[in-house]
Amino acid sequence: MRLQLVVIVAVAAAAGFVGSSSCAPPAQMHVGPVWKPGVVYPPETQTVRGFRDVRGLVHAHSVYSHDACDGKPVLDDGTRDPVCFEDFRRGLCQSQHDFVFVTDHKDAFDDVEFPAALLYRADEGDVLLGDGRANRITCDDGHTALVMAGNEGGMMPVGIESHLVDGHDARDAVYGAQTADAAQQLHDHGAVVLLAHPEDFDVDTLASLPVEGFEMYNLHANTLLGAGQVLDVLVRWGEGDTTIVAPDLLVMELWSEDPRYIQRWGNVLARGKHVVTTMGTDCHRNTFPSIMEDGERADSYRRMMIAFSNHLRVTPADDGTVDDRVLKEALHAGRNWGAFEMMGYPVGFDSFAVDAHGDVVEMGDTAPVGSKIVVVRPAVKDLDPSREAPTITLRILRATDDDAGFEVVASSTTADKLEVTMDEAGAYRAEVRMMPLHLRQDMRADADVLLDQKIANGQDYVWIYAGAIYAQ
Repeated sequence: MRLQLVVIVAVAAAAGFVGSSSCAPPAQMHVGPVWKPGVVYPPETQTVRGFRDVRGLVHAHSVYSHDACDGKPVLDDGTRDPVCFEDFRRGLCQSQHDFVFVTDHKDAFDDVEFPAALLYRADEGDVLLGDGRANRITCDDGHTALVMAGNEGGMMPVGIESHLVDGHDARDAVYGAQTADAAQQLHDHGAVVLLAHPEDFDVDTLASLPVEGFEMYNLHANTLLGAGQVLDVLVRWGEGDTTIVAPDLLVMELWSEDPRYIQRWGNVLARGKHVVTTMGTDCHRNTFPSIMEDGERADSYRRMMIAFSNHLRVTPADDGTVDDRVLKEALHAGRNWGAFEMMGYPVGFDSFAVDAHGDVVEMGDTAPVGSKIVVVRPAVKDLDPSREAPTITLRILRATDDDAGFEVVASSTTADKLEVTMDEAGAYRAEVRMMPLHLRQDMRADADVLLDQKIANGQDYVWIYAGAIYAQ
C-alpha cells in the first residue's frame, strides 16, 4: 500500500503540477456564522445523558513514521523535519479537534522515547498528564487538544502510556506481534488495542485476533481506490482549470463506501464478537504535494484532518475537564460514532436503545431482544439558508454474515426520529446518509460527477456511522 502511494506521488511530480514548495503558507482557520467547506467549530460543551461529545482522530502519522513527510521525515543532519512536525501540530489546532491518537509505524516508534512520542514541546507550553502518559497542547487561540501515543505494527494499540520494554528489538517483538500475550502487555500499559486496514484480513482472522476493534473507514485505503479521480483533478488544476472542486472538498473526489470494510464489519458483528469500529484518517503528508488555490498542499495535515472525525461520548470530571483515560474508556466501551464533516457539521445526532422498562442503552452496550433502537435526525450546523437543502436519510441496520455485511431494517428521509424493535438477537447500528445538495456551488464543474450522476444512479453519501448496539 505504501509503495502504491509513493507511485502516486511520482506520477504527480512527473505530470508537472507539484507545487514548487512543500512548505506553503498555512491556510487560515475560517470561523463564521454560515458553514462552508473549511469552516471548523470549537468543541461542544453540552451533555447528553451525562455524556459530552468530543471529536478527534484515530490513526495519524507524524515525523516519527518512516513514510511521512514525503518519505523524508529525517533530514540530512539526522533531525526530524521541523516543518512537517509543526504542520501536524498546526493542523490539529486548525481542525479544532479535542484529541488525536497518534499511530506511528513501529520501526520508528521503537526508537522514540516518551514524551517525544507524544509530540511534546515544552517551549510551546505543552503540559504532560500524570507521569507523561499524554500531552495537552494549547493552540494560539486557547483551544487545547490531547495527544496520545500508539503505533501501527502487528496491531494498532492507541493510547499507550509508556513503552513496554527497553530496547529496539524487545519493543519490536511486542509491537509487531498479533498475540494475546502482546495484547495483554499493551493493555497493561494503558492501550486500547485496535487493528488498522481490515481489508488486509479475512473475517475469521478479524474475529479471532485479540483486538478490541478495527476500522470502519480508512482514508489511505480509500485514496488507492479513488487516486485516479484525484490525479485528474490535480492535473486540471496544474493546467489552470479553476472550475475544479473547492480545495477542502478534495477528499470527496476520492471518497467511496468501501464494501470490504462494510462486509468485514458486519460479518464480525454477526458472528457475535463485540467490537468498536473507528474511522482512520491515516494522514502522512506524503501523497499529493500539489499546492492548491488556497496556497496549501493538497494533502496538508489540516486538510486531511478536517474531512472527518471520530466522536466519543465521554464522562467529564466534576470540573468539566476530559483526560486521556476518559477518552480511552469511551473508546473501549464503543460509545462512538464517526462523521464526515467535510459535508457539514452534524448537530442533534443521537443513537441509543430503550428497553421495556424505559431504560436507555448506549452505543456499545447490550439490550434485551424486544428493545427499540432509535436514531435522531441531525442537521447541518449553520447551514446557509440561501442554498438548496441537503437530503438526509436515517437508516437502522442489522449485521449479517453475508457479502453485504448489513441489512437495512428501517429507513426514512422525513422522520425526525426513526426507531425499530430489535426483534432478533444480533448487532444493530444507526446510519445517516446525505445527498449534499448544499455543496453544489463548492463542487463547481465537478458537481456533475459528485452530485448529478449519483442522483441518477440512486446513490448518496454516508454522513454518519454510529457504533453498534447489541440485542440478546
